[in-house]
Formats: sequence, structure tokens, C-alpha cells
Amino acid sequence: MFSPGHSGANAYARVGVETGVMGASPHRLIVMLYQGARQAIAQARMHLQMGNVPARGEAIGKAIQIVESGLQQSLNLEAGGEIAERLNALYSYMSRRLLEANIKQSEAMLVEVDGLLSTLEEAWIGIAPEIARMAAQPAAESMR
Repeated sequence: MFSPGHSGANAYARVGVETGVMGASPHRLIVMLYQGARQAIAQARMHLQMGNVPARGEAIGKAIQIVESGLQQSLNLEAGGEIAERLNALYSYMSRRLLEANIKQSEAMLVEVDGLLSTLEEAWIGIAPEIARMAAQPAAESMR
């Protein structure tokens, strides 16, 4: 009657994530994408160490999907100029390295991509006060 495992806990977690996404600002959504990709890489590393090939492949696939369909697709290459172009190239590099890490069973490559994502996540979090200031500015101007 019920599926095995922790389906109730998984459903609860899914609702929590969906609620977080629905109420998140665009800036927060990018942070969540970085965190999701890094979490998938951590799972891939664990599965690599345990020799669980199917789960490793699934986790790496999830990380690639987040990088390509989330982070890379969110770039505005027209408005973002050189920064967006460089991020686009970096995201493409990360996707290739993740694929290569899966093929070569390389934890070092997973660590490399996680480090790149960590640096970008840290920088993105660091600009949060500026984003908040810019978002508040038009609201303050409209009250005049």
C-alpha cells in the first residue's frame, strides 16, 4: 500500500523546497541552485567512495542538470556582458568536468567543480546587501 523507504519524509522535504522556491527572490534562487549542485556533488563523492556506480551517475547527472538548466540558463548574455560570457564558459567547463569525473571515477574532478561552485556561491552571497539596496531603491523613489 505504501512505497518503501522514507516517502513521507521525502514528500515533506519536497514541500519545504518548493515553498522555499516559491517565496524566494531571484537572488536567493541562484543561491539555492549553487547549494543544490554542491549537495549533488557531495552525494556523488559519497557514492564514488562506496562504489555505488548507479547512484554516483544519478547524483552527477543532477549536478550537471542544475548547472546547465539552472545556472547557465539563468544567464542574460545580452545584458550581462563579459561577466555573463565568462560565467557561461565556466558553467560549460563545469559540466564537462562533471561528465569526465563520472567517466573516469575521479573524486579530484568532483572536488574541483565543488570548489568552483563554492567560490561563486560565496561571491553571490556577498553581493546580497547590494542587491537588497538596489531593490529597495525603486520602492523608496516611488514613495516620493
